Amino acid sequence: MRKIGEVLRLKAAGMKNREIARSTGVGKTTVYEYLTRAEGAGLGWPLPPDLDDATVEAKLFPAPSAELSAARPVPDWTAIHRELKRRDVHVTRRLLWLEWRGENSKGWGYSQFCRHYEQWLGRQDPVMRMEYAAGDRMFVDFAGDTMPVVDPVTGVVAKAEIFVSVLGASGMLYVEATPGQDLESWLMAHVRAWETYGGAARVTTPDNLKSGVRKACWYDPDVNPSYLQLARQYRTSVLPTRVAAPRDKAAAEVGVQVVERWVLAPLRNRRFFSLGELNAAIREKVDEVNQRAFRGQPTSRHDLFLEIERSALLPLPPARYQFTKIKKATAGIDYHVAFDHRFYSVPHRLVRQQVEVWATRTTIEIYHRNGRVASHLREYGRRRYITDAEHMPASHRAHAEWSPSRLIKWAGTVSPQTAELAGQILERYPHPEHGYRACLGLMSLARKYGRERVAAACARALALRAISYTSVKSILVQGLDRQPLPSPQLSLLPTPPQHANLRGADYYRSDLAESVAVQIEEA
Repeated sequence: MRKIGEVLRLKAAGMKNREIARSTGVGKTTVYEYLTRAEGAGLGWPLPPDLDDATVEAKLFPAPSAELSAARPVPDWTAIHRELKRRDVHVTRRLLWLEWRGENSKGWGYSQFCRHYEQWLGRQDPVMRMEYAAGDRMFVDFAGDTMPVVDPVTGVVAKAEIFVSVLGASGMLYVEATPGQDLESWLMAHVRAWETYGGAARVTTPDNLKSGVRKACWYDPDVNPSYLQLARQYRTSVLPTRVAAPRDKAAAEVGVQVVERWVLAPLRNRRFFSLGELNAAIREKVDEVNQRAFRGQPTSRHDLFLEIERSALLPLPPARYQFTKIKKATAGIDYHVAFDHRFYSVPHRLVRQQVEVWATRTTIEIYHRNGRVASHLREYGRRRYITDAEHMPASHRAHAEWSPSRLIKWAGTVSPQTAELAGQILERYPHPEHGYRACLGLMSLARKYGRERVAAACARALALRAISYTSVKSILVQGLDRQPLPSPQLSLLPTPPQHANLRGADYYRSDLAESVAVQIEEA
């Protein structure tokens, strides 16, 4: 506020300019200018009562005349602003001022040129006045509002989240409805946004959303590893905003506000029965917003995008990003890591080591110290353990390579009786694998006692119908394998003599036995 009235009052009281300046707190030259302009406008103290402050100021500081405006031409600020946002050429304000001043010798000096440009910029639409270079920045966020989607079968209403991205230079919007704010929805929305733009910005600025930022920090946020993998593939840098600092992503805040007012609000009375139907309606409204001119300007987001930003974006990678979930895991003592209730093998040397599991829809890749150590097809069936034989220790691999036929074939190299015994051992169990250990025990006995003794022990075990590893071992330990086999007649039990006290088998098939049994139960 100019203290014009107070300066005139003090001057009328006879004070000197220096004293007036000290009393009012304005400079001596300003006091002199006020008094000179008041004298030129025919004003003195006391001021006429019908003059308010605005009228007095207008008389002392009139607007420039048409002649003065012609002598001091005004630059085309819109063209100046566009030139400053270009990335392909290194344009500065001073260069643009020199070019303009070369055509307008009576134009403003550089400081006045910059001051008037800042004043013009402050009066523009919030998106129009963003000063990011073309292709430099993309802001992403989820809108605070959601949209209802009705299941056509059950009638259940789900809330669809609204993903919003805004390019920094042009303000070009991309909007998409997603099932939620989960990691896959978040990352794939980025991919579709870049594909719609036809390229990626050099810097991507998200909020501290948990899907994107694993641990929020003012100085060093911990970005989700899946998000970093996406950023590497598209050659962009993820630069999250500071916690509780919305001004770091003012463009996204404005973009979300525009989307909520001009995209979501007009669709509030419509019912949608699928995400595809909702996204089709959203695309129509977003196209309208992008084509609409900025307030007070002849250009639109779409026009600015085509003119300065599309060519400045980074090209898309040759292959489309495939969603990858990355998690840390520790290999167990069985050299397997757990993911999605299934267990995938790693090299046995990594037991109890921490690894990273990269899971796509089709593959499971396991990394240790930035190097891939295992790759498996992702299992969706009933198998719980997926094991690569190369990951096993040599002893485990040898055991896993055995099969019933191979075990019996090996036993046949000792003797036919050993093969027969091994076959009967395997048949005793509901699953042949349960008998593997007993057959491997026979191999151990062959190494310890020799093939001939094991062959004799197996023959004796068959004769005695002692079908087990323990029986063969006992025969060898007792040295019974060196004794002759019992004759078949001796091995049979003698026929019992006929006697009145021996009921015989017919008795137990008779009605008398049944009646006796009933009596015993009743007693």
